[in-house]
Amino acid sequence: MAGCFELVDAPDGGYRIRMLDGAGHLMAVSVTFPTKRAAVAGVAQAREIAGTGLIRDSSTGGQPVVKGSPLPRISRRTSGGTNRGTPLSGGAPAAGKRAHAHN
Repeated sequence: MAGCFELVDAPDGGYRIRMLDGAGHLMAVSVTFPTKRAAVAGVAQAREIAGTGLIRDSSTGGQPVVKGSPLPRISRRTSGGTNRGTPLSGGAPAAGKRAHAHN
């Protein structure tokens, strides 16, 4: 079975998305969304990122996970910073991106 996205109540109000693998293990937790509609839009964005997003290695060594075979399309940052972003942040740019692809 493939994994799933699960909408849950956020402790401070609103909703969060939990991404679970096929065995039900937690893979990621989103930011807090104010409404269920916004959370569902966050799922759409996460699906778009998962299918097309680059891997940004912000770890200390910046080394690939598998020795001898670098990860495809990896982008490494060489200096620190707070611009790490969140994969499940609100909004729905995925729909806009698809619309541009058809033009």
